[in-house]
Amino acid sequence: MTMQGITREEALALLKPDQREELRARAHEVTERCVEKRFDFCSIINARSGRCTEDCKWCAQSAHWKTRCETYGWVGTAACVKAAKEAEANGADRIGIVTSGRRLSPEDVEHVCEALKAMRRETSIGLCGSLGLLTEADLVRLKDAGLQRLHCNLEAAPSLFPALCTTHTTADKLATLKAAKRLGLQICCGGILGMGETDEQLVEFAFALREIAPDSIPVNVLHPIEGTPLGEQGILDPERVVDSVAVLRLVNPSTPLRFAGGRRDMSDETAAKCIYVGMSAGIAGPLLTTPGADFDDDRELAARAGYSVGRAATRPVQ
Repeated sequence: MTMQGITREEALALLKPDQREELRARAHEVTERCVEKRFDFCSIINARSGRCTEDCKWCAQSAHWKTRCETYGWVGTAACVKAAKEAEANGADRIGIVTSGRRLSPEDVEHVCEALKAMRRETSIGLCGSLGLLTEADLVRLKDAGLQRLHCNLEAAPSLFPALCTTHTTADKLATLKAAKRLGLQICCGGILGMGETDEQLVEFAFALREIAPDSIPVNVLHPIEGTPLGEQGILDPERVVDSVAVLRLVNPSTPLRFAGGRRDMSDETAAKCIYVGMSAGIAGPLLTTPGADFDDDRELAARAGYSVGRAATRPVQ
């Protein structure tokens, strides 16, 4: 470790099988020293599902693959408000509006803005969006309507991403993230473990996230979906999941690492190990096309690990 944190070479060395105990001990030490001891939760609403033009190999919502994904258009403002109220009642700090597709049309942006304004009027929950690739003009409108945090995942190491998706690029994602940062929006950016990444690519991914410096890193674990090109990939070994979380923590010492997709595939023992090495937040409730975590299960695990689990005081929307 250097004064600036762990190096790429050190991270790779710690991923060797005989270094597992050292890797996890270091990650736990960093967690204890650098991570706020409050485990926060967010929820999402799948506000437009399926028929996506993009060819992401892991995703059931892509129109390129034959899956059993439910498809529907914009759910409307009332559904978004209802979801926000339910998430708030469950103790979530934030809720994200998620829409399938490469980007929003001007009409789509208007629909989301209307929903954000209504959610802001009728709840005090934080407001996020996962809305594809966005222009700065789109983001200005969304921020004015109440958007506080933008979600846009890298998904994988930049060197691996072209093998997983050909219809957009890491550079496209970074352009959206940089535009959001210029406007003062918070950033939520992470990815999916278990899509064939090597040790080198896992470390590359962790350092790519450090360069972005997001406010939250959602850590998904691939849930293979029948009909997608990764449908036969298999679920990542639980010990590899824990080691991957440890690397993400060492490279990003104080950023919240958030349980996301794939949490329901884990045993509570694996989830507890993830918390030990650095997981410090969660997404709970329904996800997109896979089941989400239960609020109470993760609250209990977090409390056992010494985290407070109450909802944070609401900050006014600026």
